[in-house]
Amino acid sequence: MAELVRTDGGFALVLRRTFATSPEDVWADVTQPHRTALWFGPWEGEGAPGKTVRVPMVFEEGKPWIDMRVDACEAPQRLALLGMEDAGGWPMELLVSEVEDGTELRLVHHLTSTDGIGEIGPGWEYYLDLLVAARDDSVRPSFDEYYPALKASFEALRA
Repeated sequence: MAELVRTDGGFALVLRRTFATSPEDVWADVTQPHRTALWFGPWEGEGAPGKTVRVPMVFEEGKPWIDMRVDACEAPQRLALLGMEDAGGWPMELLVSEVEDGTELRLVHHLTSTDGIGEIGPGWEYYLDLLVAARDDSVRPSFDEYYPALKASFEALRA
């Protein structure tokens, strides 16, 4: 399940998945365009710190493109990105670490407030489960299973 952690700049929404594989394999899932295509979208551009890549969100209605600035790329442990939108941006990190059962992937979405957490959280749960389905070659979940079904549980994290 997700956790909400207070930080100096606001909050960090943290979601985890564990995979029975190496950190390098999970790192490939979050950095190689042909692998990100299976669960998020195939990015294009120069994937290096200070550079911006474009990603079509292929599992969203209308498949919108989003620019993502690469703030840090520390293989195979940390990828820091800023999803850029007209109304601002959404800073996030993908943290990969070896654990007893294999490799843990932590998605950390940095928030200045908890407004919208009932929409943000289910969305990231959905995308991480798309990654699980891609890795397992199983049926992709439907977003309808996540939203609004999980909205209240994410809003409860604010308590």
